[in-house]
Amino acid sequence: MREEAHTVLRRDPVMADLIERHDPYDEPDWDEYERLCISIINQQLSTASAAAVRERVFDLLEGDVTPAAVLAADEAALRDAGLSRSKVEYVRNAAHAFRENDYTRTGLASHSDDEVVDLLTEIKGIGAWTARMYLLFVLERPDVLPLGDLAVRRGIEQLYGNGAELSRDEMREIADPWRPYRSVATRYIWAEYESD
Repeated sequence: MREEAHTVLRRDPVMADLIERHDPYDEPDWDEYERLCISIINQQLSTASAAAVRERVFDLLEGDVTPAAVLAADEAALRDAGLSRSKVEYVRNAAHAFRENDYTRTGLASHSDDEVVDLLTEIKGIGAWTARMYLLFVLERPDVLPLGDLAVRRGIEQLYGNGAELSRDEMREIADPWRPYRSVATRYIWAEYESD
């Protein structure tokens, strides 16, 4: 899929440049629950702060980031690792949901993107942003454009608007030629934004 995506995206000169300069696919291969926990940790935190909290939480769990381990972990220890009281609740809500339902790639394969968002947002603490991160990073759906993400919006503004504020409609118009690979384009926008 990535080669096809690059063929489409290279028609956009800005994207062609980003493809030459970045490799946004070098992160570890986290499983579904780990990735959901990472998205919960990342909510409303800077990239650096989120990475530090994630590292402390994963160290506390000794790399065993599973529903069982999160439910068994001491709440005070999770808080000391940097999770707020509400985020402890959210990762535990997600743990219970994962025990009761199949949110794996296979389990959600027959669901549309919108259906996945609806299912995930039934879990308290999982909003539309987190659900879209799940579509993009876990399910690897090819055509997700998460304009609810501040870094994506700022990245598009820097790359296509010389830093000027753009409306979401203008951003959708900019992204339209990237279809059906807006997820891949999004990864390159993040890579560029985080490299500054």
